[in-house]
Amino acid sequence: MVASFRSYVWDPQLIVSQILTMQSIFYVCYGFWLVMVDFIVDAPRSLDQIFKYECLEFGSSRGRLIVGVYVLNSLTGALGLWFLVQRSKQCTDYAFTVHFLHLLACWIYNRQFPNTVSWWLVNIVCIAMMTVLGEFLCMRTELRAIPVSAALKADL
Repeated sequence: MVASFRSYVWDPQLIVSQILTMQSIFYVCYGFWLVMVDFIVDAPRSLDQIFKYECLEFGSSRGRLIVGVYVLNSLTGALGLWFLVQRSKQCTDYAFTVHFLHLLACWIYNRQFPNTVSWWLVNIVCIAMMTVLGEFLCMRTELRAIPVSAALKADL
């Protein structure tokens, strides 16, 4: 058997637990940012802010504020990718999975498939932002120099 650096082992429990944890990070952080912004602007809080398609709109100041929170949440999600996934090759998969599960949750909540352009645009941009920043952070960690102790040197 040939040894390889960072060989990938199929571990379904790890993958499912990482997906569930990333989804939890997505909703907890999104809820946190929404509550903070709603507290600052003294706006009412509801589940519609998280799941309703019409809330992600560019036409109103309230909609733009929620779009800003969504973008901020994608940056927080990238930090989650960095701490949890720790592999730049898998950042795209996890970012897409988180937003795909959010699509399913929104579809169930609204009882119809999303039909607003702004919702799709915001989600695509946030997937890209979460992926790029997550990959950047993971690559910085992966490319860090490996410390070698002087005691481990072999006499040649």
